[in-house]
Amino acid sequence: MNSQREFPEWGKLYQEKDVESMPWFNPNLDADLDQALTKLNIHTGTVLDLGTGPGTQAMVLAERGFKVTASDLSDAAVSVAQGKAKEKGLDICFLQDDILNSHLADEFDFVFDRGCFHVLPPAERQHYLRVVYSLIKPKGYFFLKCFSSLEERESGPYRFTPEEITEIFSDRLQVLSVEQTVYQGTLNPPPPALFCIMQK
Repeated sequence: MNSQREFPEWGKLYQEKDVESMPWFNPNLDADLDQALTKLNIHTGTVLDLGTGPGTQAMVLAERGFKVTASDLSDAAVSVAQGKAKEKGLDICFLQDDILNSHLADEFDFVFDRGCFHVLPPAERQHYLRVVYSLIKPKGYFFLKCFSSLEERESGPYRFTPEEITEIFSDRLQVLSVEQTVYQGTLNPPPPALFCIMQK
């Protein structure tokens, strides 16, 4: 399940392909995040959209009144997302940033990761956790969507069981829930996923 996986060169991918064709493209707010925000009564605050990719999640959150910072490893992704946000008249702070060598210094009310963690090398997971922990305000939330071990396709991100998520993250964060769901995007059927709610 966690044998070494191959991933594209992200900058090249965003230069060569339309974002609308990418497997993770979803123009709407992730349904699981939407439900979590409603359940936790979170309607305002500062947000980091980590691994923003095409920027769709950042844009919907900004439209809802959140103050959004959106980061991605790929310059090309940031550039594309920035252009689309500008067309919509949205004020989002887009940054090129590698979470494993991050220059982010702010603390956020919540951090949302919909596709960054599950493409990182297993050896970097604890380093990722330390950085993410430092970016969350006290009592703030971390929302994570990643591939589930129920996904049977050969290619794609690393997959996790709920137990593995708890084992990885519970040293620093309180794992409130890990639910089986799907990864809404352009793949049919949508891949099985986990949606995780954690609190600092």
